[in-house]
Amino acid sequence: MAKVPVQFTLNGEERAEFVESGTTLLKALREKIGDMSVKGGCQQGTCGSCSVLIDGELRLSCLTLAETCEGAAIETTAGLAEGGVLHPLQRAFNEGFATQCGFCTPGMLMAARALLDSNPQPSREDVVDALAGNICRCTGYEPIIQAVLTAARANSVNAA
Repeated sequence: MAKVPVQFTLNGEERAEFVESGTTLLKALREKIGDMSVKGGCQQGTCGSCSVLIDGELRLSCLTLAETCEGAAIETTAGLAEGGVLHPLQRAFNEGFATQCGFCTPGMLMAARALLDSNPQPSREDVVDALAGNICRCTGYEPIIQAVLTAARANSVNAA
């Protein structure tokens, strides 16, 4: 297969890589760049564990070709914490026991981040809708929903 050059910004850092044509963004992030925060679950776009933000839009990295990300800004969970300080979503997930095995957590965090970026004060129904594309087999979802609502409240307090 032919190698294709692709340049993008990953968590605020400029990247230039050669990837084989047809390589998924998930594979490029994990195997080429070493960003292991992105998880590969079903590899079919149904579980949401590989969710990332591309130019602020929630996307499934297992279905996105790396070569289509030319010039894009890509965000993964590895970029949420700043200067060693957890993002409010990460803190809320941790404090609210919203993770158990942790496999779905990166995708849940990115889906929640996309929601809070577009709707800083979501209702419970908004959170449920935003997380609908992410499957969790451990938590029963309630701790995750509560963690997102807690992070939203924390953001509104910090913004005031």
